[in-house]
Amino acid sequence: MSNGNKDLYKILEVGRDADGAEIKRAYRKLAMKYHPDQNKDDKTAEAKFKEVNEAYDILKDEQKRAAYDRFGMAAFDGSMGGGGFSSSGGFENMGGGFSDIFEDMFGDFMGGGSPGGRSRGSGPQRGSDIQYTLEVSLEESHNGKDVTIKIPINEECGACKGSGAEPGTSAEKCPTCEGQGRIRQQQGFFTIERTCPTCHGQGTTITSPCKKCNGEGRVQKQKSIKVKIPAGVESGRRIRIPGEGEAGLRGGPRGDLYILVAIRPHKLFRREGPNLFCRVPLPVTTAALGGTIDVPTISGKAAKVKIPPGSQTGQQLRLRGKGMNIMRSDSQGDMFIELFVETPVKLNKKQEELLREFDKSMGNHNESENSPESGNFFKKMKEFWDDLKE
Repeated sequence: MSNGNKDLYKILEVGRDADGAEIKRAYRKLAMKYHPDQNKDDKTAEAKFKEVNEAYDILKDEQKRAAYDRFGMAAFDGSMGGGGFSSSGGFENMGGGFSDIFEDMFGDFMGGGSPGGRSRGSGPQRGSDIQYTLEVSLEESHNGKDVTIKIPINEECGACKGSGAEPGTSAEKCPTCEGQGRIRQQQGFFTIERTCPTCHGQGTTITSPCKKCNGEGRVQKQKSIKVKIPAGVESGRRIRIPGEGEAGLRGGPRGDLYILVAIRPHKLFRREGPNLFCRVPLPVTTAALGGTIDVPTISGKAAKVKIPPGSQTGQQLRLRGKGMNIMRSDSQGDMFIELFVETPVKLNKKQEELLREFDKSMGNHNESENSPESGNFFKKMKEFWDDLKE
Protein backbone atom coordinates (compact mmCIF):
# COMPACT_ATOMS: atom_id res chain seq x y z
CA MET A 1 0.00 0.00 0.00
CA SER A 2 1.40 3.39 -0.98
CA ASN A 3 2.05 6.09 1.56
CA GLY A 4 -0.92 8.10 0.29
CA ASN A 5 -3.31 5.17 0.69
CA LYS A 6 -2.01 3.60 3.91
CA ASP A 7 -4.66 2.25 6.26
CA LEU A 8 -3.84 3.66 9.69
CA TYR A 9 -6.43 1.48 11.40
CA LYS A 10 -4.84 -1.62 9.89
CA ILE A 11 -1.39 -0.45 11.00
CA LEU A 12 -2.64 -0.19 14.61
CA GLU A 13 -4.64 -3.40 14.22
CA VAL A 14 -7.96 -1.81 15.29
CA GLY A 15 -11.33 -1.36 13.65
CA ARG A 16 -12.49 1.97 12.22
CA ASP A 17 -15.02 2.26 15.06
CA ALA A 18 -12.36 1.91 17.78
CA ASP A 19 -12.54 4.48 20.55
CA GLY A 20 -9.61 6.48 21.91
CA ALA A 21 -8.87 4.04 24.73
CA GLU A 22 -8.75 1.07 22.37
CA ILE A 23 -6.44 2.93 19.97
CA LYS A 24 -4.14 3.85 22.85
CA ARG A 25 -3.95 0.24 24.08
CA ALA A 26 -3.16 -1.00 20.59
CA TYR A 27 -0.44 1.61 20.14
CA ARG A 28 1.15 0.78 23.48
CA LYS A 29 1.33 -2.90 22.57
CA LEU A 30 2.84 -2.29 19.12
CA ALA A 31 5.25 0.41 20.33
CA MET A 32 6.67 -2.02 22.86
CA LYS A 33 6.94 -4.72 20.23
CA TYR A 34 8.74 -2.68 17.56
CA HIS A 35 10.79 -0.24 19.67
CA PRO A 36 14.30 0.04 18.14
CA ASP A 37 15.98 -0.50 21.52
CA GLN A 38 14.49 -4.00 21.58
CA ASN A 39 15.19 -4.71 17.90
CA LYS A 40 18.67 -3.27 17.39
CA ASP A 41 19.56 -5.61 14.49
CA ASP A 42 16.20 -5.36 12.76
CA LYS A 43 15.88 -2.35 10.46
CA THR A 44 12.31 -3.32 9.52
CA ALA A 45 11.29 -2.99 13.17
CA GLU A 46 12.45 0.62 13.27
CA ALA A 47 10.48 1.37 10.09
CA LYS A 48 7.45 -0.35 11.56
CA PHE A 49 7.85 1.61 14.78
CA LYS A 50 7.86 4.88 12.81
CA GLU A 51 4.76 3.81 10.92
CA VAL A 52 2.93 2.85 14.13
CA ASN A 53 3.90 6.13 15.77
CA GLU A 54 2.65 8.16 12.81
CA ALA A 55 -0.65 6.27 12.75
CA TYR A 56 -1.19 6.89 16.47
CA ASP A 57 -0.24 10.56 16.16
CA ILE A 58 -3.12 11.02 13.72
CA LEU A 59 -5.78 8.74 15.18
CA LYS A 60 -5.38 9.94 18.78
CA ASP A 61 -6.39 13.47 17.70
CA GLU A 62 -10.11 13.84 16.98
CA GLN A 63 -9.67 16.55 14.35
CA LYS A 64 -6.85 14.73 12.55
CA ARG A 65 -8.79 11.47 12.71
CA ALA A 66 -11.89 13.11 11.22
CA ALA A 67 -9.78 14.58 8.42
CA TYR A 68 -8.15 11.20 7.74
CA ASP A 69 -11.53 9.40 7.72
CA ARG A 70 -12.78 11.84 5.11
CA PHE A 71 -9.75 12.51 2.92
CA GLY A 72 -7.22 9.81 3.79
CA MET A 73 -3.55 10.75 3.95
CA ALA A 74 -4.19 13.53 1.43
CA ALA A 75 -5.34 15.60 4.39
CA PHE A 76 -1.76 15.75 5.64
CA ASP A 77 0.42 16.00 2.54
CA GLY A 78 -0.75 19.43 1.38
CA SER A 79 -2.45 18.02 -1.73
CA MET A 80 -5.81 19.47 -0.66
CA GLY A 81 -4.60 22.98 -1.37
CA GLY A 82 -4.82 24.25 2.17
CA GLY A 83 -1.80 22.64 3.73
CA GLY A 84 -3.94 20.13 5.64
CA PHE A 85 -3.01 19.05 9.15
CA SER A 86 0.52 18.76 10.44
CA SER A 87 1.49 15.17 11.13
CA SER A 88 4.87 14.16 12.44
CA GLY A 89 5.78 10.54 12.98
CA GLY A 90 8.90 8.49 13.33
CA PHE A 91 11.42 7.59 15.97
CA GLU A 92 13.10 10.98 15.84
CA ASN A 93 9.95 12.92 16.75
CA MET A 94 7.72 10.88 19.02
CA GLY A 95 6.87 13.45 21.69
CA GLY A 96 3.16 13.36 20.87
CA GLY A 97 2.92 9.57 20.84
CA PHE A 98 5.40 7.29 22.56
CA SER A 99 6.27 9.72 25.35
CA ASP A 100 2.54 10.16 26.05
CA ILE A 101 2.29 6.45 26.74
CA PHE A 102 5.30 6.33 29.06
CA GLU A 103 4.28 9.45 30.94
CA ASP A 104 0.91 7.81 31.53
CA MET A 105 2.67 4.66 32.72
CA PHE A 106 5.30 6.24 34.98
CA GLY A 107 3.36 9.41 35.90
CA ASP A 108 5.22 11.41 38.53
CA PHE A 109 8.29 9.19 38.62
CA MET A 110 11.03 10.95 40.59
CA GLY A 111 8.57 13.71 41.63
CA GLY A 112 7.40 16.86 39.90
CA GLY A 113 4.94 17.13 37.05
CA SER A 114 2.93 20.06 35.94
CA PRO A 115 -0.20 20.88 37.90
CA GLY A 116 -3.45 20.24 36.07
CA GLY A 117 -1.91 18.12 33.31
CA ARG A 118 1.16 17.89 31.11
CA SER A 119 2.71 20.95 29.57
CA ARG A 120 4.42 20.76 26.23
CA GLY A 121 7.54 22.89 26.38
CA SER A 122 8.21 26.47 27.32
CA GLY A 123 6.85 29.74 26.04
CA PRO A 124 3.38 31.25 25.78
CA GLN A 125 0.38 29.04 26.49
CA ARG A 126 -3.17 29.47 25.23
CA GLY A 127 -5.72 30.42 27.86
CA SER A 128 -8.46 28.04 28.91
CA ASP A 129 -11.89 27.98 27.29
CA ILE A 130 -14.82 29.01 29.48
CA GLN A 131 -18.37 27.70 29.40
CA TYR A 132 -21.18 29.87 30.74
CA THR A 133 -24.77 28.65 31.09
CA LEU A 134 -27.25 31.34 30.11
CA GLU A 135 -30.90 30.87 31.05
CA VAL A 136 -33.45 32.51 28.76
CA SER A 137 -37.23 32.44 28.55
CA LEU A 138 -39.11 30.73 25.73
CA GLU A 139 -40.17 34.16 24.46
CA GLU A 140 -36.54 35.31 24.38
CA SER A 141 -35.46 32.22 22.48
CA HIS A 142 -38.32 32.83 20.02
CA ASN A 143 -37.55 36.48 19.38
CA GLY A 144 -33.80 36.54 19.99
CA LYS A 145 -32.15 38.95 22.39
CA ASP A 146 -28.97 40.88 23.09
CA VAL A 147 -27.84 40.31 26.67
CA THR A 148 -24.88 41.41 28.76
CA ILE A 149 -23.39 38.81 31.07
CA LYS A 150 -20.78 39.14 33.80
CA ILE A 151 -18.31 36.34 34.29
CA PRO A 152 -15.29 35.87 36.59
CA ILE A 153 -12.29 35.50 34.31
CA ASN A 154 -8.51 35.41 34.49
CA GLU A 155 -7.13 38.52 32.78
CA GLU A 156 -3.54 39.43 32.01
CA CYS A 157 -1.85 41.08 34.99
CA GLY A 158 -1.36 44.75 34.23
CA ALA A 159 1.63 45.11 36.55
CA CYS A 160 3.86 42.47 34.94
CA LYS A 161 2.16 42.43 31.51
CA GLY A 162 1.51 38.71 31.89
CA SER A 163 5.13 37.70 32.44
CA GLY A 164 4.65 36.74 36.10
CA ALA A 165 7.90 38.48 37.02
CA GLU A 166 8.15 41.56 39.19
CA PRO A 167 8.45 44.71 37.02
CA GLY A 168 12.11 45.36 36.27
CA THR A 169 12.99 41.65 36.38
CA SER A 170 12.49 38.80 33.96
CA ALA A 171 12.17 35.04 33.90
CA GLU A 172 15.39 33.03 33.75
CA LYS A 173 16.24 29.82 31.95
CA CYS A 174 15.42 26.81 34.11
CA PRO A 175 18.67 25.28 35.39
CA THR A 176 17.17 21.78 35.62
CA CYS A 177 16.02 21.32 32.03
CA GLU A 178 18.15 24.05 30.40
CA GLY A 179 15.05 25.74 29.06
CA GLN A 180 13.58 22.63 27.38
CA GLY A 181 10.65 22.20 29.74
CA ARG A 182 11.20 18.44 29.63
CA ILE A 183 13.79 16.11 31.14
CA ARG A 184 14.82 12.66 29.96
CA GLN A 185 15.89 9.67 32.00
CA GLN A 186 17.16 6.31 30.80
CA GLN A 187 15.28 3.32 32.24
CA GLY A 188 16.60 0.05 30.84
CA PHE A 189 15.68 -0.16 27.19
CA PHE A 190 13.65 3.02 27.28
CA THR A 191 14.24 6.73 27.51
CA ILE A 192 11.51 8.33 29.59
CA GLU A 193 10.68 11.96 28.86
CA ARG A 194 8.63 13.87 31.38
CA THR A 195 7.73 17.38 32.47
CA CYS A 196 10.46 19.26 34.27
CA PRO A 197 9.58 19.29 38.00
CA THR A 198 11.27 22.64 38.55
CA CYS A 199 9.63 24.84 35.91
CA HIS A 200 6.58 22.61 35.25
CA GLY A 201 7.24 22.61 31.51
CA GLN A 202 7.71 26.35 31.12
CA GLY A 203 11.44 26.23 30.47
CA THR A 204 11.90 29.30 32.67
CA THR A 205 11.78 30.08 36.36
CA ILE A 206 10.84 33.31 38.11
CA THR A 207 13.05 34.30 41.00
CA SER A 208 11.17 37.54 41.76
CA PRO A 209 7.45 36.86 41.21
CA CYS A 210 5.08 39.75 40.60
CA LYS A 211 3.48 40.84 43.88
CA LYS A 212 0.13 41.62 42.29
CA CYS A 213 -0.45 38.24 40.65
CA ASN A 214 1.97 36.11 42.74
CA GLY A 215 3.85 35.09 39.60
CA GLU A 216 0.78 33.75 37.77
CA GLY A 217 0.80 36.48 35.14
CA ARG A 218 -2.99 36.69 35.48
CA VAL A 219 -5.49 38.14 37.93
CA GLN A 220 -9.17 37.34 38.30
CA LYS A 221 -11.67 40.03 37.35
CA GLN A 222 -15.35 40.42 36.57
CA LYS A 223 -15.85 40.97 32.86
CA SER A 224 -18.97 42.17 31.06
CA ILE A 225 -19.58 40.58 27.67
CA LYS A 226 -22.38 41.27 25.20
CA VAL A 227 -23.98 38.13 23.78
CA LYS A 228 -26.45 37.95 20.91
CA ILE A 229 -29.04 35.19 21.37
CA PRO A 230 -30.29 34.29 17.87
CA ALA A 231 -34.03 33.97 17.27
CA GLY A 232 -35.14 30.35 17.37
CA VAL A 233 -32.21 29.08 19.46
CA GLU A 234 -32.90 25.74 21.16
CA SER A 235 -31.97 24.60 24.64
CA GLY A 236 -28.54 22.94 24.66
CA ARG A 237 -27.16 25.06 21.81
CA ARG A 238 -23.59 26.32 22.34
CA ILE A 239 -22.62 29.75 21.06
CA ARG A 240 -18.86 30.24 20.57
CA ILE A 241 -17.31 33.66 21.10
CA PRO A 242 -13.66 33.47 19.97
CA GLY A 243 -11.01 35.11 22.12
CA GLU A 244 -13.26 35.85 25.10
CA GLY A 245 -11.96 33.03 27.31
CA GLU A 246 -9.19 33.25 29.87
CA ALA A 247 -5.96 35.10 29.13
CA GLY A 248 -3.03 32.96 28.10
CA LEU A 249 0.11 32.48 30.16
CA ARG A 250 3.17 34.58 29.35
CA GLY A 251 1.55 36.38 26.47
CA GLY A 252 -0.25 33.36 25.02
CA PRO A 253 -3.53 33.80 23.09
CA ARG A 254 -6.85 33.91 24.89
CA GLY A 255 -9.17 30.93 25.01
CA ASP A 256 -12.74 31.00 23.75
CA LEU A 257 -16.03 31.57 25.55
CA TYR A 258 -18.87 29.11 25.02
CA ILE A 259 -22.39 30.18 25.92
CA LEU A 260 -24.61 27.17 26.71
CA VAL A 261 -28.24 28.17 26.25
CA ALA A 262 -30.79 26.74 28.70
CA ILE A 263 -34.46 27.60 28.13
CA ARG A 264 -36.66 27.86 31.21
CA PRO A 265 -39.89 25.79 31.30
CA HIS A 266 -42.94 27.80 30.20
CA LYS A 267 -46.25 28.06 32.02
CA LEU A 268 -48.35 27.39 28.91
CA PHE A 269 -46.21 25.96 26.11
CA ARG A 270 -44.14 22.83 25.64
CA ARG A 271 -41.53 22.97 22.92
CA GLU A 272 -40.51 20.15 20.59
CA GLY A 273 -38.06 21.44 18.00
CA PRO A 274 -39.73 24.28 16.09
CA ASN A 275 -43.23 23.28 17.24
CA LEU A 276 -45.17 24.32 20.31
CA PHE A 277 -47.86 22.41 22.20
CA CYS A 278 -50.49 24.00 24.41
CA ARG A 279 -52.92 21.98 26.55
CA VAL A 280 -56.30 23.72 26.51
CA PRO A 281 -59.16 22.65 28.83
CA LEU A 282 -62.66 22.68 27.33
CA PRO A 283 -66.04 22.76 29.07
CA VAL A 284 -67.92 19.58 28.26
CA THR A 285 -70.64 21.66 26.59
CA THR A 286 -68.19 23.34 24.21
CA ALA A 287 -66.60 19.98 23.42
CA ALA A 288 -70.02 18.49 22.65
CA LEU A 289 -71.62 21.40 20.79
CA GLY A 290 -68.53 23.01 19.28
CA GLY A 291 -67.66 26.68 19.36
CA THR A 292 -64.83 29.18 19.12
CA ILE A 293 -62.21 29.87 21.78
CA ASP A 294 -59.23 32.23 22.13
CA VAL A 295 -55.82 30.65 22.73
CA PRO A 296 -52.48 32.40 23.42
CA THR A 297 -49.55 32.29 20.98
CA ILE A 298 -45.83 32.73 21.61
CA SER A 299 -45.95 36.12 19.87
CA GLY A 300 -48.21 37.40 22.68
CA LYS A 301 -51.33 37.68 20.53
CA ALA A 302 -54.48 35.58 20.83
CA ALA A 303 -55.64 33.26 18.04
CA LYS A 304 -59.23 32.20 17.50
CA VAL A 305 -59.65 28.45 17.25
CA LYS A 306 -62.79 26.72 16.02
CA ILE A 307 -63.71 23.70 18.13
CA PRO A 308 -65.57 21.05 16.10
CA PRO A 309 -68.67 19.46 17.71
CA GLY A 310 -67.94 16.19 19.46
CA SER A 311 -64.31 17.01 20.28
CA GLN A 312 -62.55 14.54 22.56
CA THR A 313 -59.75 14.71 25.12
CA GLY A 314 -56.37 14.24 23.41
CA GLN A 315 -57.53 15.60 20.07
CA GLN A 316 -55.07 18.03 18.49
CA LEU A 317 -55.80 21.12 16.42
CA ARG A 318 -52.97 22.59 14.34
CA LEU A 319 -52.20 26.29 13.91
CA ARG A 320 -49.70 26.62 11.06
CA GLY A 321 -46.88 29.13 11.48
CA LYS A 322 -47.71 29.87 15.12
CA GLY A 323 -44.76 27.96 16.58
CA MET A 324 -41.12 28.98 17.16
CA ASN A 325 -38.93 30.95 14.82
CA ILE A 326 -36.41 28.69 13.10
CA MET A 327 -32.75 29.74 13.32
CA ARG A 328 -31.28 31.24 10.14
CA SER A 329 -34.64 30.96 8.41
CA ASP A 330 -37.74 33.05 7.75
CA SER A 331 -39.94 30.06 8.56
CA GLN A 332 -41.78 29.21 11.76
CA GLY A 333 -42.91 25.98 13.29
CA ASP A 334 -46.53 25.13 14.09
CA MET A 335 -48.57 25.27 17.26
CA PHE A 336 -50.70 22.34 18.35
CA ILE A 337 -53.71 22.73 20.62
CA GLU A 338 -54.17 19.64 22.77
CA LEU A 339 -57.80 19.46 23.91
CA PHE A 340 -58.72 18.34 27.40
CA VAL A 341 -62.44 17.93 28.06
CA GLU A 342 -63.08 18.97 31.64
CA THR A 343 -65.76 17.27 33.70
CA PRO A 344 -67.78 19.86 35.66
CA VAL A 345 -67.40 19.82 39.45
CA LYS A 346 -69.32 21.29 42.42
CA LEU A 347 -72.70 21.13 40.67
CA ASN A 348 -75.76 22.66 42.30
CA LYS A 349 -79.07 20.79 42.48
CA LYS A 350 -80.46 22.41 39.36
CA GLN A 351 -77.37 21.41 37.34
CA GLU A 352 -77.47 17.85 38.70
CA GLU A 353 -81.16 17.50 37.70
CA LEU A 354 -80.41 18.77 34.21
CA LEU A 355 -77.55 16.31 33.80
CA ARG A 356 -79.67 13.37 35.01
CA GLU A 357 -82.39 14.36 32.59
CA PHE A 358 -79.80 14.60 29.84
CA ASP A 359 -78.41 11.21 30.80
CA LYS A 360 -81.86 9.60 30.56
CA SER A 361 -82.32 11.10 27.11
CA MET A 362 -79.12 9.38 25.99
CA GLY A 363 -80.56 5.92 26.65
CA ASN A 364 -78.15 2.99 26.92
CA HIS A 365 -74.63 4.41 26.51
CA ASN A 366 -73.36 1.03 25.39
CA GLU A 367 -75.58 1.17 22.35
CA SER A 368 -76.00 4.93 21.86
CA GLU A 369 -74.72 6.60 18.72
CA ASN A 370 -73.92 9.57 20.94
CA SER A 371 -71.19 7.60 22.75
CA PRO A 372 -69.34 5.62 20.05
CA GLU A 373 -66.21 5.12 22.16
CA SER A 374 -68.22 3.63 25.04
CA GLY A 375 -70.14 1.36 22.70
CA ASN A 376 -66.93 0.17 21.03
CA PHE A 377 -65.20 -0.48 24.36
CA PHE A 378 -68.05 -2.53 25.85
CA LYS A 379 -68.35 -4.49 22.62
CA LYS A 380 -64.67 -5.46 22.83
CA MET A 381 -65.07 -6.26 26.52
CA LYS A 382 -67.94 -8.66 25.77
CA GLU A 383 -65.90 -10.36 23.03
CA PHE A 384 -62.98 -10.73 25.45
CA TRP A 385 -65.14 -12.48 28.05
CA ASP A 386 -66.73 -14.71 25.41
CA ASP A 387 -63.27 -15.80 24.27
CA LEU A 388 -62.32 -16.75 27.84
CA LYS A 389 -65.40 -19.00 28.15
CA GLU A 390 -64.50 -21.02 25.06
